[in-house]
Amino acid sequence: MTHDPAGRLVVALDLAGVTDKAALMDRCAHALALPDWFGRNWDALADALADPSVWPAETGERGLVLEVRGWGSYAEARPDEWAVAEEVFSEATDRAPGLFVTMGPR
Repeated sequence: MTHDPAGRLVVALDLAGVTDKAALMDRCAHALALPDWFGRNWDALADALADPSVWPAETGERGLVLEVRGWGSYAEARPDEWAVAEEVFSEATDRAPGLFVTMGPR
């Protein structure tokens, strides 16, 4: 994990090879070091992304940048699920002022 010039923690969410929701949730749980009680569903992901208390400890007060990479295979394999994932990312950024989600290379 690194920090951007503004001091925000940058976490890479690498989705290379992910082709279903279960794998997406596993990658999110791992990348963000989410607690064991993370429910691995859309609502739980939205809540975790919007809740700074479950973000990695290194986040501090500056915020979190989640860089989603390698998402193309998932978007192609499950376009409906990917649309929901994009909506969850977008809504979470609206709910959590310190959260920024960027879409990196497909």
